[in-house]
Amino acid sequence: MRALARPAEPTVNPLEEYFRTNQGRLLHKWMHYFDIYDRHFRPFRGTDVTLVEFGVFHGGSLQMWKHYFGPRARIIGVDVNPACKQLEEDRIEIVIGDQEDRAFLAGLRDRVGPADIVIDDGGHTMAQQIATFEEMFQAVRYGGVYLVEDLHTSYWEEYGGGLRSPGSFIEYAKDLVDQLHGWHIRQDPPPVTDYTRQLRGMHVYDSVIVFDKEVVPPPDVRKTGRESF
Repeated sequence: MRALARPAEPTVNPLEEYFRTNQGRLLHKWMHYFDIYDRHFRPFRGTDVTLVEFGVFHGGSLQMWKHYFGPRARIIGVDVNPACKQLEEDRIEIVIGDQEDRAFLAGLRDRVGPADIVIDDGGHTMAQQIATFEEMFQAVRYGGVYLVEDLHTSYWEEYGGGLRSPGSFIEYAKDLVDQLHGWHIRQDPPPVTDYTRQLRGMHVYDSVIVFDKEVVPPPDVRKTGRESF
């Protein structure tokens, strides 16, 4: 009789472990975010990763990223509050500016150069999230990821959202789904955009969307093997 296999030991999420034992600066996170982060960010650990995070708060997440990615990481925090500048430390740079200001964001792209990861944990208003995505997705290098969190504000009127509100980031993202499928839309010519050519995938979670950026060629369908009848 074959012995039953033992269930796999639960994998320790290094980000959640850091959070639970944190003695550094203040961290404030929804607990289900840690699995999302680790799933999409793990390939960048130990590399020369450049990460840009909008929303510094007390600087705790910047320290978490520094620990998680390792000594080769370049961490850049962006916040509108000038007091955040004092939170700079080795391998953590703070840039002060308004994430709704497209001129500032264009300058930030030039200053930072290509980024591997961009995280929007800033002011969470619809105008801020959309402006930041449209300006900073351009800064993400191919093979990188763009993550927007706290998207439950898309359902809150005080942030400019509301269920199926046309101005919310969730509704904006639904349009990006259409653009991702631009090659298949039966129009002449097909409505192919830069996002059609650069969005490899979109991963939708509770309050989080992760965008994968790649060079996306037109879809190519082929057949192999013999016909059965």
